[in-house]
Formats: sequence, structure tokens, C-alpha cells
Amino acid sequence: MQTLNDLLGDSKIFSSREVLSPHFTPKKLVFREKEINNIERAVAPSLKGDRGRNLFIYGKTGTGKTSCVNYVIEEIRSIPNTRARISYINCKIYNSRFKVLAKITGDHLPTYAKRGYGAVDLYERLRNWVEEDNKIFVAVLDEIDMVKDLDDLIYTLTRMNSDIKAGGVSMIGISNRVSFKEDLDPRSLSTLYETELVFPPYYATELYAIIKERAAVGFKKGTISDEVLHYIAAQAAKEGGDARFSLKVLSKTGELGEERKLSAVTMKEAQDAARIAEDESVYDLIGTLPEHQKLVLYSVSLLTQSGGTYKKLTDGVDTYLFSGEVYSRYKSLCESMKKEPKSERWYRKYLSELEMQGLIAAFESGKGIRGHTKLVKLLVPAKKTKDVLEKDLFGVPEERKEEAS
Repeated sequence: MQTLNDLLGDSKIFSSREVLSPHFTPKKLVFREKEINNIERAVAPSLKGDRGRNLFIYGKTGTGKTSCVNYVIEEIRSIPNTRARISYINCKIYNSRFKVLAKITGDHLPTYAKRGYGAVDLYERLRNWVEEDNKIFVAVLDEIDMVKDLDDLIYTLTRMNSDIKAGGVSMIGISNRVSFKEDLDPRSLSTLYETELVFPPYYATELYAIIKERAAVGFKKGTISDEVLHYIAAQAAKEGGDARFSLKVLSKTGELGEERKLSAVTMKEAQDAARIAEDESVYDLIGTLPEHQKLVLYSVSLLTQSGGTYKKLTDGVDTYLFSGEVYSRYKSLCESMKKEPKSERWYRKYLSELEMQGLIAAFESGKGIRGHTKLVKLLVPAKKTKDVLEKDLFGVPEERKEEAS
């Protein structure tokens, strides 16, 4: 066990922890030159004064979306005498139209933001601010699909372009879900004039190059081997080409080496770090799901734990559920929460997206099980998933977890 003196002393493993953080943006983003150039091309017309150009960027977690956008933001800010003004908004935190407008106002009109105005007043002040000297305002909305009243927010920001006499407003929306726009109202969709960009996952060779570059600066010489780096890259490739995951494992590997008072990390630390990071990543992912997907996953975890009423199958190792009972439990949950349950078509789409995220497996049954029906299997620990979702959906404290089921 490390003492406080150990923690405060010089590290035997790390030379710079900062560069190992997923939030650190290096001066050069390798393997994303094409994507950066596409972002630059998409925002250039807006920066020259054209109105209403919006960009939506999609891709799985850890594919470099936010890093590339931040890289371009810094490029824009470095342009001398630019009329462009930018706000970066993390929509997991600022998850409503009012919070987004308040964040933008706080960034650019901090004195006004403190006066307690409502959304309409903030809108009017921001509109006037853009008009004052023909500003080009760019709102970067990271994890845009987390905004609860997204239709209202998109309509408000796009409407501003119609209301202002000079200047322009553009959005850069970033999302892990390519399909999130399907949830939007046609009114909101009709106001968008957007370019779309999809970020592909990283290959294992690319992940290796990324973490090797970071490790060369973040770790002391001789404390981590190429064999360990190749292992970490391979594990991250299995996780869907997630660079964030690779950096988390890399950092955790070093931390375990320090805790064990080693002078260099070994494969043992890397393997242990990968297992820890994999568990953490699953539950971080659950937190980013849209509400109705969470309710479907919660239904699966409840039924997996309890066995449901009569439609559970088991082969002695895994538990399989009939899709129909999962949907029935989901509808019951919605009704108990005074929410309108989505149709079966949407439910099937949610199952598909949960499967793409690696949280469940869904497949058609073979002959002999009342014809052909869809079976659902939870791929993550049921109790932990249930506990995480109860805290997220209902705010259930640890000691009352069992009551919600």
C-alpha cells in the first residue's frame, strides 16, 4: 500500500501524467489529418460570412471527434482579427436549451449572465450581441443527443440566423449515435442545413502508434516495453478501436506499477489495468445512453436478475429472455414514471443500438420455441447494471437499491 509520502514523492514510472489523459490534445493528431481537413472545409464558409452552415460529427467513443474539433477551435482562435466567436458546450452537463443558452451567455457576456434572465431574454441578448459587429458565432455541442429538449435548442439556434440582420450562427454537433437525428421533430430537421462527417474506429496499428507517442513523453525511459504497448493497443482495438480506452489502460498500467512499487511495469499490470478499464468503460457508456434506451436496458437487467414471470430460458450458463416480456416490462416502467412508452418499432431500434454498443445480444430463436421470436441476453453483470441505472434514472441511494425492482 502506498503512503502519503509515496504519493507526494517523485514517480518511478511517470514523467508526465498530463499527456496520458484523454483530454490532452497533442500538437499533432496522427491518423486524423483527413477528418481535421473535412472539419476545416465545413466551417470555412461560415467563417467567411455564409449563414446557417452546420456540421454534425458522428463516431464511436474514442475515435477522436472531440480532439479534432478542439484542434480546429484553436486554429480558429489563432486567426488574427477574426470575427468568429466560439463556445464549447459539454451537453452531458449543459443538457437543456436554457443551460446551453446560459453557458453561451456566460462565455461571452458574463455580467449579463449573472442577472437571472430566462431563455427568451438570453436569446434576445445573444442575438443583439451577434448583430453588434457582424460576429460569426459557432456553438460546439459535444454529445448533443444528451440535450433533453434538443428540438427546442436546434430550432432556437437556427432561428437566430433568420432574426439577425448581420453576422451568423452555426452549430457543430458531436454525437456517438449516427441515428440521433431520427428522434428530432420534422420542424427542427427542416431548419438544418448541415454537413455530416463520420469518424471511423482506429486500427490496432494506429492505436499502438498513438500510445507509443504518449508513453514516450508520459513514462520514464525503460519503464514500459513495446510488448506491453502492443498488448494495450490490441485490447483497445477489441473495444471498437477506442483511443480513449487505450489511454485509460496505459495510465492505469502505470498507476498499478506505482502501487506495487515497481521500477518498470509488466504484462501483469497491463492485463489487470485492461480488466479494470473495461468494467469502468461499460458503466461510463451506460451513463451516456438516451433515457428510453436506459429503460430498455434496465428492464433487461431486472428480468435477468429475477427471471421474469415465465419467459426466461437458460442453458445452465447464460440467461435468455423473450423480447416480448422485455417490451412489456419497459412499458410498465414508462407508465409508472408517467412517460409515454415508445412503439415496438422504436423498441426494436433500441435493442439494435444496445447490441451495437455491446451491452446485449439479440438474435432470432431457432425452431421449437413457439415459432420464430427474438431472444435477448444481457452481456454485462446484471446487478451492477441494475444498480447503475437505478442511480441514474431514479437517484436511488445504495441502501435502497432493492426497493426499485
